[in-house]
Amino acid sequence: MAFGRITQKDWYQILGAKPSDSPAELKRKYQKLALLYHPDKQKADVPAGEVEERVQRFIEIDQAWKILGNEETKKEYDLQQREHNLTKEWPVHAQIYLEDMSWNEDEQSYTLLCRCGGNYTVFKSETKDVSLVCCDTCSLVIEILQ
Repeated sequence: MAFGRITQKDWYQILGAKPSDSPAELKRKYQKLALLYHPDKQKADVPAGEVEERVQRFIEIDQAWKILGNEETKKEYDLQQREHNLTKEWPVHAQIYLEDMSWNEDEQSYTLLCRCGGNYTVFKSETKDVSLVCCDTCSLVIEILQ
């Protein structure tokens, strides 16, 4: 499931959760909200406009759970959020192709020396998921081009 770069909803906020919550905690928060907003659980005397708002809220809660309740989509969403936060906090210093970085066989990682003397490091296991890398010493960020 791909998540676009458009401004999107904060799925954690929708569930009243934090990225550090355990899967069980996420599920508990989802179930509590789903019961509260489920269309079948609404009282008959609720005004039509409020019914529609509650249905929309339930749909958002369900979407949040579909993303955060699945280990793969949660990981992808978390990486995208991290990348989004990095670009907000620190501008991209340079754009580099992975093959232009130094390969370290022992550590199974690519590295690039930063101008401050620190390193940008991308482990082989992260190469498909990571596009922004922060220097391990300063606040500079590089973008890995595919």
